[in-house]
Amino acid sequence: MAMDVDAMIDRRRLRRKLTFWRVATFIVIAAALIGGIAYIAGASNLSKRKAHIARIPIEGMILENRKTLEMLEKIGKSDAVKGVIVSINSPGGSTTGGEAIYGALRKLSEKKPLVTEMRTIGTSAGYLIAMSADHIVARYNTITGSIGVLFQFGNIERLLDTVGVSMEAVKSAPLKAEPDFYSPTTPEARAMLQAMVTDSYNWFVEILADRRNLAPNKARELADGRVLLGNRALQEKLVDAIGGEEKAVEWLETEKGVAKDLPIVTWTSKESIEELPFAARISREVGKGLGTAIVEPLNDAKGLISRGLMLDGLVSVWQAPVAADNKP
Repeated sequence: MAMDVDAMIDRRRLRRKLTFWRVATFIVIAAALIGGIAYIAGASNLSKRKAHIARIPIEGMILENRKTLEMLEKIGKSDAVKGVIVSINSPGGSTTGGEAIYGALRKLSEKKPLVTEMRTIGTSAGYLIAMSADHIVARYNTITGSIGVLFQFGNIERLLDTVGVSMEAVKSAPLKAEPDFYSPTTPEARAMLQAMVTDSYNWFVEILADRRNLAPNKARELADGRVLLGNRALQEKLVDAIGGEEKAVEWLETEKGVAKDLPIVTWTSKESIEELPFAARISREVGKGLGTAIVEPLNDAKGLISRGLMLDGLVSVWQAPVAADNKP
């Protein structure tokens, strides 16, 4: 009987110890998480409050993004931003997306010294955005150019015929909803599309001639859709210098009087952790850790279909050629 009592006492002691260590472990982890979040938020806020050069990444498919435009406006109002580097690595995207960012950067350049740096690729709408600055830097092997406008559409009429499906339409006018995917494109519809593409193209060429100080005929010659490496682009006056970010910084310092050795801070349009309420920061980080980022904003969520595959309207994008299989 005495042994049973001793065993019961030992079990109670062990249970108390386990409870203590579980609570202690939870408190330590929670404190570390809260401290880490507070440190990250504080460091990020501090870096943007001190004098710095703002780096704006323009990467991947270019679309019109309201948050990006709001961020550019915020940079223009920040006294801590002494210069801006637009860092481009993009094949282009929607023409209106490029137009919106180009316009916002031109306004920003009236308030802050601004330079663009093209990395692996800066073509089409990507190059349009690069022209927002008075100085463009590119690597020797940066792919650039591809100046022009594209409107693509598919037609699956033969496929529908094969599976025995026909499409009918009643229209208010012949050009309504043209082109469609189930019937041949009429000459009138093709002329309408060509006029639209030509109008957008002329707008692009006018910007090229104005921003790069080119004669209209020379600008149109270069705007034939060709792609060039950075060194050739330098010869054609599409870029101003060969190099990387350090070359862009050098121009800001020597030509625009930006103080030397300022830190470079990356600004992004994605929701940053320091902008969230304190409780939301904890929930977001814990959620990410568990793989259940419930508070992740919709525009940051991963989807089954890439946004790059959902471009509407006119596009200014360079499409890398795909090698076809050799057929006899």
